[in-house]
Amino acid sequence: MATPLRDMSGECWAARDVGRFGLLCHGLTRIEKQTFARPAGDCLCGGQTGIASGVNATSETAMTQKTALVTGAARGIGLATTRLFIEQGWRVAMVDRDGDELASVAKGLNEASPFVCDVSHPDEVEQMVSDVRASFGRIDAVVNNAGVADFGPIADTDFARWRRVMETNLDGVFLVSQACIPSLKETRGALLNIASISGLRASTLRVAYGTSKAAVIHLTKQQAAELGEYGIRANCVCPGPVRTKLAMAVHSQEIIDAYHDAIPLNRYGTENEIAEVITFLCSEKASYVTGQVVASDGGFDSTGVGLPALRS
Repeated sequence: MATPLRDMSGECWAARDVGRFGLLCHGLTRIEKQTFARPAGDCLCGGQTGIASGVNATSETAMTQKTALVTGAARGIGLATTRLFIEQGWRVAMVDRDGDELASVAKGLNEASPFVCDVSHPDEVEQMVSDVRASFGRIDAVVNNAGVADFGPIADTDFARWRRVMETNLDGVFLVSQACIPSLKETRGALLNIASISGLRASTLRVAYGTSKAAVIHLTKQQAAELGEYGIRANCVCPGPVRTKLAMAVHSQEIIDAYHDAIPLNRYGTENEIAEVITFLCSEKASYVTGQVVASDGGFDSTGVGLPALRS
């Protein structure tokens, strides 16, 4: 049985000045200066939740309808991706360690079932994937979206802070992918890893976060190189600044203006825009695409020294 969770995961994009600390986070509902947590309370394990939703893996439809497993699905990009998959005819295993929020958002989604799991814990991941297989009968796509961030100066980043980021952002991607490979071999499915523009461009305050996302990018390429012979595709999406409720609540107008100046499209992205890229790469329309890193960032990465003063 998956263990009830005491902290958070999920994916959204937000940034915040906290003194010298910046925050770019995934699904946070409460922000603190250096560590970010949200108690989940008691909740059902993945298997119980999935079965309670009424999904029947033995039905004829269940055996042919594609299933996506999305981590960090309780909010933000993960939730938007879940909804879009369902619109496109998929069933979704929603995975998150925030059991309360996960249960709340899953209630209105008929083709989705919630599975509570901390992706940084190997035993929980193995049990969760087994529960998903029992509930859905198959896994056609895995979206490794769960992530955390703890931003601060490199001199103030001790090993404990480093590990808090790495165990979810990198270890979690590896563990979930490894556990799902046997299922993906059966379906010749897709792995989709969420990195970040911070994995492509170095910047201050992101020694742990940026490094974790750069590692996810290379992990994706390793997966593509080694799993292609089984028909498994692996791709990576790197979101840039995305307009979320949390981002808009904590971004000052100065921060918003600075991002708009740095992004060629002069705006934030939306959660659904990122989800569109994710679901495309998991679909048959991208059947010959693997090992690719797609920056969905309004052109942020492409500009280099994109100073507004140099544009005219």
